[in-house]
Amino acid sequence: MVRIENMRKTYQIGDQEIHALRGVNLNIEEGDFVAIMGSSGSGKSTMMNMIGGLDKPSSGEFYLDGYPISMAHGDERAIIRNRKIGFVFQNVNLLPRTSAVENVELPLLYAGISAKERRKKAVRALEGVGLGEHLNNKPNELSGGQQQRVSIARALVNNPVILLADEPTGALDTKTSIEIMSIFQQLNDAGKTVILVTHEPDIAEYAKRIVRFRDGEVISNEVVSQRRMAKLEEEVIS
Repeated sequence: MVRIENMRKTYQIGDQEIHALRGVNLNIEEGDFVAIMGSSGSGKSTMMNMIGGLDKPSSGEFYLDGYPISMAHGDERAIIRNRKIGFVFQNVNLLPRTSAVENVELPLLYAGISAKERRKKAVRALEGVGLGEHLNNKPNELSGGQQQRVSIARALVNNPVILLADEPTGALDTKTSIEIMSIFQQLNDAGKTVILVTHEPDIAEYAKRIVRFRDGEVISNEVVSQRRMAKLEEEVIS
């Protein structure tokens, strides 16, 4: 699903050259659930921007679903983002004066889907995250966890090949964080590829693999233990 070969990213700030990524190699298979961790400045956010097509590498190759994203330009990159990638952020970025269902419809509007089909898909997406009774609520009428569910529904409405989540529980309490992470687990169990950026070890361990960055390099790539996965499932049930 994701293949990254010798990716480098360098920024020029005045006379200083910043090496955000230093020859990263990483493969993520279809149906995987990967958490990316690292301290501030480690390169994890730069990597997320690369995978999401929000930035271009200085060198190296990046393939998403078999397509060489590193070679795409302008409108082509925007089309790929809209059709193949779903984004979930810590700040949910919902339009405040727009209902939940209308917020979820937005990616479909940009994709040129008819109004009738937009509404049908948006309703189905919201029902899928447990918000079928809140279709017409505006963001200020929803809790923080419900707003994040709207954000997840919006990310899924175009049926992307990959779901990217950047600190999705950073603004939520523990109970709500568990609820949100259970949704990501359910989506992954249904076959969706999920990549999560987080600084919270407990959140990272919901994933199947944890990739750790330091100084622009991958320093570890480990499988989450089955014992820990079983414990997390018990927490979700309780």
